[in-house]
Amino acid sequence: MLISCVAYQQGRKVADIPIEDISEYVSRPDCFVWVALFEPSREELDEMALEFSLHELAVEDARKGHQRPKIEEYGDSLFAVLQPVEKVKHDDGTEELVIGEVDVFVGPNYVLSVRHRTQIGFGAVRTRAEREPDLLRHGSAFVFYALIDNVVDRYFPVLDDLETELEKVEDQIFVKGNARANIEALYGLKRRLMQLKHAVDPMMEATGKLYGGRVPQICMGMGEYFRDVYDHLHRIHASIEGIRDMVATAIQVNLGMISLADNEVTKRLAAWGALITVPTLIAGIYGMNFEHMPELKFVFGYPIAIGVMVVVDLLLFWRFRAVKWI
Repeated sequence: MLISCVAYQQGRKVADIPIEDISEYVSRPDCFVWVALFEPSREELDEMALEFSLHELAVEDARKGHQRPKIEEYGDSLFAVLQPVEKVKHDDGTEELVIGEVDVFVGPNYVLSVRHRTQIGFGAVRTRAEREPDLLRHGSAFVFYALIDNVVDRYFPVLDDLETELEKVEDQIFVKGNARANIEALYGLKRRLMQLKHAVDPMMEATGKLYGGRVPQICMGMGEYFRDVYDHLHRIHASIEGIRDMVATAIQVNLGMISLADNEVTKRLAAWGALITVPTLIAGIYGMNFEHMPELKFVFGYPIAIGVMVVVDLLLFWRFRAVKWI
């Protein structure tokens, strides 16, 4: 559906306009139109394609709504795919990351943003742009920068939450009985990190094309702004890699703790087995019932055998307790 359709001239808002008047405003000098759509129908998107003369390949990508982050150039216009990340909490208390999509068409006199699978709009971006008319004089290029910057800024709180979650799991690694829960939590954290990484890395690569070297005509004069976005993406990328390394280390430590726990169990079983084996050995020897065994007619043979069993087991028990096997 249509969220807004606003005309701007010389860095200031002219008016909210109906779709039918778009062609009139885009033909004015120093004027551009910013249209925002949310989950548009095929007919609505086709209407915008006619109004702004959008490239059919870009329109097809926006219609499908399942694209990898990218920025493509079509003549004097740009088509960008951004992936905002939102943290959604379910009724059962579980949380997951939802990867949305924002398709942005940018031309010399228009900006068209199309949102898919994301509930957070860009009202704050519009307010910011209208509050800075000197920057808005750059026209559609500044709006394009502001949209990318807003999407990138949404990554930071998600990243902070993932770091906090990792710290909580690390605090539980050395707590007995939490091994399975820790492994599940760490793998869940690793999966969410990969989701964020798949949104950040392609966008970092694409944004690098908007400053330095051959810059699209629309973005001329905005290089320092896009470089700032690139720097933010690079910081996020570095943080993701750092957290991934910490998660991998935490998984190895947790598996090591499981191995240590298994070793402790094995040592205890071995110790108790030795305590049982000695009496069994002695009893087995004297239970063979051979006729010619000199000890069989010994009056104190039974108590001596029992005493030897007890003494040997006490010695073993003391030794195993000293080395903490029991």
